[in-house]
Amino acid sequence: MMSPVEIGTYSVLAIVMLVYFGVYIPVALGLVSFFSIWLISGKSILAFNFLKVAVSDGVTEYPFATIPLFTVMGLLVSRAGLGTDIYTVLNRGFRKLTGGIGMATVGANAVFAAVTGSSIASASVFTRIAVPEMRKLNYNKRFAVGVVAGSSVLGMIIPPSAMLIIYSFVSEQSVGDMFLAGIVPGLILTVAYIAWIFISGRLRPSYIGTDIDKANDVPLTYYEVADKTLPITLLILIVLGGIYTGWLTPVEAGAAGALATLIIAIVRRKITWRGLWKTAIETGHISAAILFLIAMASLYSRMLGYAGLPNELDAYLQAREFGFIEVMIIYVLLMLFLGTILDTASIILIVVPLFLTLIESMGMDLVWFGIVTVIGAEIGLLTPPLGISCFVIKASLNDAEVSLKDVFFGAFPFAVIMLLILILLISFPVLSIGILT
Repeated sequence: MMSPVEIGTYSVLAIVMLVYFGVYIPVALGLVSFFSIWLISGKSILAFNFLKVAVSDGVTEYPFATIPLFTVMGLLVSRAGLGTDIYTVLNRGFRKLTGGIGMATVGANAVFAAVTGSSIASASVFTRIAVPEMRKLNYNKRFAVGVVAGSSVLGMIIPPSAMLIIYSFVSEQSVGDMFLAGIVPGLILTVAYIAWIFISGRLRPSYIGTDIDKANDVPLTYYEVADKTLPITLLILIVLGGIYTGWLTPVEAGAAGALATLIIAIVRRKITWRGLWKTAIETGHISAAILFLIAMASLYSRMLGYAGLPNELDAYLQAREFGFIEVMIIYVLLMLFLGTILDTASIILIVVPLFLTLIESMGMDLVWFGIVTVIGAEIGLLTPPLGISCFVIKASLNDAEVSLKDVFFGAFPFAVIMLLILILLISFPVLSIGILT
């Protein structure tokens, strides 16, 4: 007869294997957790009670309303063409700098992330916008797709981020605190990417082809700049400004941002009744999928607690006198390994519940831990064999000369930069939680 801890351990391994072999994440979490509770207790009714509580908690949690609200806002932002607008402005602004179009891509991705919170959306949008422009200027093909791949991950760390929302549910932290904590790390990553593009252009001029975009050498008028930047600036002020000043809760900020985006799309005549209906349906599909994910993640967390696995892991590491540095090295290595076979949401949902008790016992801030977790998991978006952002870029790119291998090679330097920034945030937690104090 296996002990509860052994059952819990095997359940984690079973979930990882099921997800790796293509089983839908919440289905894997739910099925394994349900039968693990049944096996530990010997009572099916207890497993059903755990499931009932997990589902009801997920449905009734007020902060869950942030998910459909920010989802619809992101979809409307894409339909309104705000990503293209901000890219155009930054492209003209950086036009005379070495690697300027690459820098503009990173900057536009950062701004786009601040109103959509999706790495996949960023990868899809800017692959179509920026890569053809860079290829036209004879940018190295790997460098061009690498810039888009690297900067697309900003969507998962710069708020409003879907991954930060999911982490806040798993760890029972404030969504608003998570959003605020993601701002500085997101800006640091943005600056680091721009610096790398500039350095690469100096060290390897062949990376950036003709360097200066002669076609875009004519500056935009003040009216054109205002027309293209004011809408997205307004959205950022409403959402992040409202949360930071305390005038709006994350749910209220999401509602205000969604309404403002809808008004912008209508004024610009970028959306029809049919388009609005499609947006509503897509929002419903995405929100339902995330709710199912959160409910099954809640069941999984309760199963782990019932099995005593987090406490056992805490005791195991403390018995071997592992300090903060050793624990973080183990955690980051685990994240990097899982990032090669699982997506970001799976990693957060499977690994975080195991380490929360340990991190709390060490006196570390769970908001900071969330930022470390999301960035560590996001590195997996750029690494083979899963590398979702890289697959999205390849699928979105109508260029037979660029292979999936080229995308992965181009993204590699940006994955290394993410790892270095992750080490920086671990060494100086104030960079991600200082804004809250």
